[in-house]
Amino acid sequence: MMRYAAFFLAMLALFSPQQAISQSAETNIMTGGPKGTYIKIGRDLAALGAECGRNLIVQESAGSLENLVAVKKRTFTQFGIVQSDVLEYVRTYANSDPDLARAIVGVRSMFPLYNEEVHVLAKWDIATLGGLARRKVAVGVADSGTYLTATLILDILQVPEVEKVLVGAVDALEMLKRGEIDAMFYVTGAPASLFSDPEIDGSRFHLLPINEKPLLATYNAAEIAGGVYPFQPDSVGVVAVKAVLMTFDYRKDKNDYHRANCKAVSDFANILVSNLDRLRESGHPKWKNVDLTALPPGWRVGDCVKEGLQPGYELACRRDASTLTAAAPASEPVDQEYLNLLKQRLGDGG
Repeated sequence: MMRYAAFFLAMLALFSPQQAISQSAETNIMTGGPKGTYIKIGRDLAALGAECGRNLIVQESAGSLENLVAVKKRTFTQFGIVQSDVLEYVRTYANSDPDLARAIVGVRSMFPLYNEEVHVLAKWDIATLGGLARRKVAVGVADSGTYLTATLILDILQVPEVEKVLVGAVDALEMLKRGEIDAMFYVTGAPASLFSDPEIDGSRFHLLPINEKPLLATYNAAEIAGGVYPFQPDSVGVVAVKAVLMTFDYRKDKNDYHRANCKAVSDFANILVSNLDRLRESGHPKWKNVDLTALPPGWRVGDCVKEGLQPGYELACRRDASTLTAAAPASEPVDQEYLNLLKQRLGDGG
């Protein structure tokens, strides 16, 4: 599995380091492909930012690995949405790889978001993940979260001789419909607009159940309800990863670049938490499943995030947030300061 760590480091080398430069300040969020959930989450945040005079540029990307690299290295890129299994993988190997450990210095968590279901759309003659052996399977492009998740799952289950096709979800679906591949992985929050395509024939294709016990040590059990997609009348058990909004540890006293970016992070931390109920009511359906207390283990919350949660931090557009009942802290060590600020901002829920 160390080959993915090497790939991550190679991606880092493609970006120039963040630094103070003469270009106008921007605020960017790295999301995903045009049919995925990440980009819709980014657009929801951008719409709220516009109400406060904050222009958030929503960037398409290949997914989690590119997004994690971008918040570290891409200029004026303060936010990126990343899968929790990608974060866990990088964190685990950083413990034994000094180069990887240095590569993620300064990367911080901002907010945990929602579960993303692992979709495996396959021909009807394939009944289980084991049935992907010796088949052609689309696993996402090489720097995407779908790619890493698909590869990890196939490795954990030791599915032999899978012919992996490195292609994005939109192209993969067309290849599947044409019979050029046998199945495709796609990690995204349900409902995925890509699978709302009425041309997906339910007599030819179905979502594979993902219920193998070895996977539950890494992934959460989840369910995609029947009727979520036109081709899938019955519910199907799958596994899920958590989507996490990541940022960088900007230091206000370092230079103007860091100061401007820290302000952007604080502002959007304030905007998201203050408008969480609005997002749940009128944003993408996945906002209803957001639990801001479900922090990813091993990743510190950014100081600029906490600044935006301070009781005295105000924006002209701020609206009163309704109370939100916080979940009980997990057994993993958590950032208690972050949780306390979150409760103050949202209310005690009592």
